[in-house]
Amino acid sequence: MGHSHSHADGEESGHSHAPKNFNRAFAVGVGINVAFVAVEAIVALLSNSLSLLADAGHNLGDVFGLLLAWGASVLAQRHPTLRYTYGLRRSSVLAALANCVILLLAVGGIAWESILRIVHPETVASASVIVVASVGILVNGFTAYMFMSGKEQDVNIRGAYLHMAADAGVSFGVVIAAIAMSLTGWLFLDPAVSLAISLVIGFGTWGLLRESLRLALDAVPENIQPAEVAAYLEALPGVSAVHDLHIWAISTTEVALTAHLVKPDAVVDDALLAEISNELHERFGICHATLQFELGDRSTPCKQSLPGAV
Repeated sequence: MGHSHSHADGEESGHSHAPKNFNRAFAVGVGINVAFVAVEAIVALLSNSLSLLADAGHNLGDVFGLLLAWGASVLAQRHPTLRYTYGLRRSSVLAALANCVILLLAVGGIAWESILRIVHPETVASASVIVVASVGILVNGFTAYMFMSGKEQDVNIRGAYLHMAADAGVSFGVVIAAIAMSLTGWLFLDPAVSLAISLVIGFGTWGLLRESLRLALDAVPENIQPAEVAAYLEALPGVSAVHDLHIWAISTTEVALTAHLVKPDAVVDDALLAEISNELHERFGICHATLQFELGDRSTPCKQSLPGAV
């Protein structure tokens, strides 16, 4: 009895590749944010506002982040080749990881400068800050809204959404600080808000960094419970054991699985393989399943079933 394999492609099973629907959102988001960053940076320098300059710097980081995510989503749509058998879908994971690292480095620089400015506060033109930051609330809020529908399916899209939503909140904080400074004259409020901005961004980015790093290291995606998948496979009719089970993300929207199923009466059954693949897709979101049947002959055991095998 030979081994049989089943491969369920996400496109054939009806799985949608979320980034395809967000090319326009990326284009609009990049365009309006580039224009806003230019205006915000100029006003920040003229008004001597560190919080506004910090917000402009973070918005610029988001522009690069959007470009990275956009480029990765385009690469993820390329067809597989003999060399890249899954295509370039993994680029979306690498883009998400790169975004997190860049943002955390930027946050560290902003936080350090904020601490220095708290020790040596400087005068800020509050009126200009209020106007520009208010525009920032609208720009960032609208950009976040464009990515809202895809934030649950794609780490890249979620990263774009979280950054834009955070920026809208940050801009709101800048407005509040500027108003408070104009009323109280407390110059430390500007760098204090800047430091708070750094903490908010750092906290939001950390979770995304952890998830992106896990995906890059082929960990099981957080929304899938491997024990439940194993239990489903073990409960299949005629299956006496499951081993060499692997579940990993091949992109930020697609998950793959390979497994050996011990089935003493195994025969090549395309209908059963199709049913298993469809069930894995519907129940667990696994769109690429490769299954290998084994008879469980003890005279020729599968090496992957032996103790210590990985």
